[in-house]
Amino acid sequence: MPELPEVEVVRRGLERWVAGRTVATVEVHHPRAVRRHLEGADHFIAALTGRTVAAAHRRGKYLWLPLAGADGAPTGQALVAHLGMSGQLLVEKPGRPDEVHLRARLTFTDGGRELRFVDQRTFGGLAVEETGSDGEEAGVPTRVAHIAVDPLDPDFDEAGFSAALRRRHTEVKRALLDQTLIGGVGNIYADEALWRARLHGARPTDRLTPSQVHDLLDGVRDVLGEALAQGGTSFDSLYVDVNGQSGYFSRFLAVYGQADRPCPRCGTPIRRESFMNRSSYSCPTCQPRPRPAPARPRRTS
Repeated sequence: MPELPEVEVVRRGLERWVAGRTVATVEVHHPRAVRRHLEGADHFIAALTGRTVAAAHRRGKYLWLPLAGADGAPTGQALVAHLGMSGQLLVEKPGRPDEVHLRARLTFTDGGRELRFVDQRTFGGLAVEETGSDGEEAGVPTRVAHIAVDPLDPDFDEAGFSAALRRRHTEVKRALLDQTLIGGVGNIYADEALWRARLHGARPTDRLTPSQVHDLLDGVRDVLGEALAQGGTSFDSLYVDVNGQSGYFSRFLAVYGQADRPCPRCGTPIRRESFMNRSSYSCPTCQPRPRPAPARPRRTS
């Protein structure tokens, strides 16, 4: 599934090619593409037609483009997109052949490039949703409001995150994947950040020191920033930017997907372990498993 760097690359593409344009027509080729728009496909089409899309935004793994009416005034709604496992938002020249898994298409009044939503596995989707009107969530779609600010955002509260993390009674990798605690981090970048911080993913969050949390956040920020600079991570043709180009950060992964290869830091073979129906990768030497907490003595009456 695309994580923060991949979704941010797509956001930047939408900002360049789509923002400021007015929707001429909308086509829905598969009902699952708009299943999150509860009023149905016809309502989705009507809600977008004639609207002007504003600057592209992202929180965690969600994208949205606020909508304006014919008079340029905000409508209090936004086009919201989640890419799911294989969703792609592509900007294509009109007349180019349709993609095999084309699910929706938007054309624009200027007659220029159109926006296509392509999704092989149909886990992603589009919807037009209301946005918040006041407070910190003003302009944020209702569906997205529960997602935490991500660590690359200037408004990210490191002290607040550290305190919340250490209050949790869970494993640190599970906490990194909790989008209500920290936005945008998925399986790939959690493993890479934990390796950089020399922490095993099973380490209990309530036993982390402040310096370990600081190192972990540094690792998260560094790996997300480096991946973003490389256009994200592509293991196959499913993740691409709006121009159909793959990201190249897979060439720089230290542990994720590197089972039995030498750790770039110490040379120990990387281990693969099962985790929440997926895989975790770590270095046995740099990231030793945490010791079990000592058993509490039983009270005697």
